[in-house]
Amino acid sequence: MQPQIRAFLDDDSETFSYVVYDEPGGHAAVVDPVLDFDSKSGRTRTDGAQRIVDFVREHDLVVDWILETHAHADHLSAAPFIRDHLGGRIAIGEHIRDVQRIFKDVFNLERSFLPDGSQFDHLFVDGDRFRFGLFEGRVMHVPGHTPADLAYVIGDAVFVGDTLFPPDVGTARCDFPGGDAATLYRSVQKLLALPDDTRLLVCHDYPPEGRSEHVWETTVGDQRRRNMHIHEGVTEAGFVAMREQRDATLAMPRLILPSIQVNIRAGQMPPAEDNGTVYLKLPIDRL
Repeated sequence: MQPQIRAFLDDDSETFSYVVYDEPGGHAAVVDPVLDFDSKSGRTRTDGAQRIVDFVREHDLVVDWILETHAHADHLSAAPFIRDHLGGRIAIGEHIRDVQRIFKDVFNLERSFLPDGSQFDHLFVDGDRFRFGLFEGRVMHVPGHTPADLAYVIGDAVFVGDTLFPPDVGTARCDFPGGDAATLYRSVQKLLALPDDTRLLVCHDYPPEGRSEHVWETTVGDQRRRNMHIHEGVTEAGFVAMREQRDATLAMPRLILPSIQVNIRAGQMPPAEDNGTVYLKLPIDRL
């Protein structure tokens, strides 16, 4: 039995969220849900997350897990909204503590913010197993984009986060604090060692010129043959040189500053100040 998967595209950030489940009326996990955020006004909405809630309810599913592949830098997480409406445990990798330590310093966060991962319901360790319904999932630690990236193996499907994009888009950048191109190369090799027909579910697609439709699923075999950055025959040294040269030309993601502050808190906003308003910080000349 293979998992049933429903993908949801957030057009603004070109992010895919997923509901993965065993059968209608059964059990499910939600992967990388997105909170709508307007950076110009600072207003949030839950339209995209509500689509996930509606789908889960229409199919009479019980949500056991809300799985974050990493602390995203391009969108705010809607994990608390999903948990409030559907239940489930918010989970991420244990190395989120490393990311929290880095960004507690960058944002000079309040003393009460502890970089211990306690903001999440569960921290996974590489190789952990987890259950929902008829499935047992397996956790793979795939750092490089950030220190905390995970891939979730569920049946014949692997939710790879930002580690790999569709073959004509390539791989994640590695120039965020704690990122490393050589580490990403080795992480990708772990994924490409899986059987050729393994389905890879990506977190993002940025369609290049000539392709108008977004792609959310590829395979290990297709990535081995066609990934523009890391196909068979690409050496670690060659990949690192390419990735570092390319990353030096990239602008920071549009939502990195608000996203990281929220996502290292498992999608919760910082505490309100004495006037009852929540504020996000803008560090000057730091990143």
